[in-house]
Amino acid sequence: MHRVSEPAILYFGTPVVLVSTLNADGSPNLAPISSVFWLGWRCMIGVAASSKTSENLARERECVLNLPSSDMTDAVNRLALTTGSNPVPDTKLSRGYRHCADKFGEGGLSPERSIVVGAPRVAECPVQLEAVFEASHQLAERDRPGGPMCFELRVVRVHLDDSIVMTDAPDRVDPDRWRPLIMSFQKFYGLGPQLTPSILARVPEGMYQTPDIELAR
Repeated sequence: MHRVSEPAILYFGTPVVLVSTLNADGSPNLAPISSVFWLGWRCMIGVAASSKTSENLARERECVLNLPSSDMTDAVNRLALTTGSNPVPDTKLSRGYRHCADKFGEGGLSPERSIVVGAPRVAECPVQLEAVFEASHQLAERDRPGGPMCFELRVVRVHLDDSIVMTDAPDRVDPDRWRPLIMSFQKFYGLGPQLTPSILARVPEGMYQTPDIELAR
């Protein structure tokens, strides 16, 4: 039986992403998010308008989307209640956030030079996506001025660890080997084994390729 319910959030399950950007002084910022989805080589991310990530994205117009594996929960937790903003915005202060200038050090993570964008990659993450800003949208602008920002990003370089790539197809991720960290209602989960073959998988992956790959080259 279904019932009408009013959950405070609707985080039914999305990958955790560590977004790396450059601060105005050239130092790196690193922020965990879980509001993200991809279509081809485009993606949408949602972050607080008052966050350092929003500020940096609007100014630098580029970032790296680093996807941690399910064994990286400790690193993500160390970053979870930190912000690069100083002073800490009131909305975050009330939730227990504190300012942290060295996010890579706080998370115990290693910066790695990117190829296209200025922001560094996270060496420990099996998936690293260099991306550039395409558009932004203020979510709920009429009802919640200053609320979350949605950024459309275009991926310009994909870095995949050898451990998650198909041995006979280097441009394809092996979903049996890739174990992303998933956030569902503020709790961490991983993926189990494949349940049953998907009918959609009968469509060759290459048929989803978009012109963005050529743009990235």
